[in-house]
Amino acid sequence: MELTKKQFTYRGKTIEELKKLDVREFAKYLTSRQRRFALRQFQRIEEFTNRAKTKIAKNKAIRTHSRDIIITPAMVGMKIYVYNGQKFMPIEIVGEMLGHKLGEFSPTRARIKHGKAGVGSTKGTRSKSKK
Repeated sequence: MELTKKQFTYRGKTIEELKKLDVREFAKYLTSRQRRFALRQFQRIEEFTNRAKTKIAKNKAIRTHSRDIIITPAMVGMKIYVYNGQKFMPIEIVGEMLGHKLGEFSPTRARIKHGKAGVGSTKGTRSKSKK
C-alpha cells in the first residue's frame, strides 16, 4: 500500500493554479477583511513580490519592515526576514500561510518565563527579609 502525500489546496485551487492569478484575482478567494485590504493595497503587495523576486535572483536576503503585507501565492517558497521591533525573524512561506499577514509569523513579544518568587514576596520568606 502506497502512502501518497495529499496535495495542498486553497479554496479548491492548487498552488500552481493560484500562482497564475494576480493579486486582485486571488483576493476573490480571501475572507472579507483580507479581501478588502488586498484590493485596496494590491499595488503595494505586487511591488513587494516583484522586489522580492529580483532579490532572490541576486541571491540576497529579503528583509522587510512591512508586517501588514498579505501573503499571496507568488510568495510561497520564499524565505522572508520580517522585522519584529528588535531583529529580523526568518519566515519560510508555505501554502498554509496564504491570506495571513507577514507580521503574524514574527512575534513582537517574547514568551514570559516565570522564575520562582523572590525573598520577601511570600509569607514564608517575610521573616528572612526583615533581618
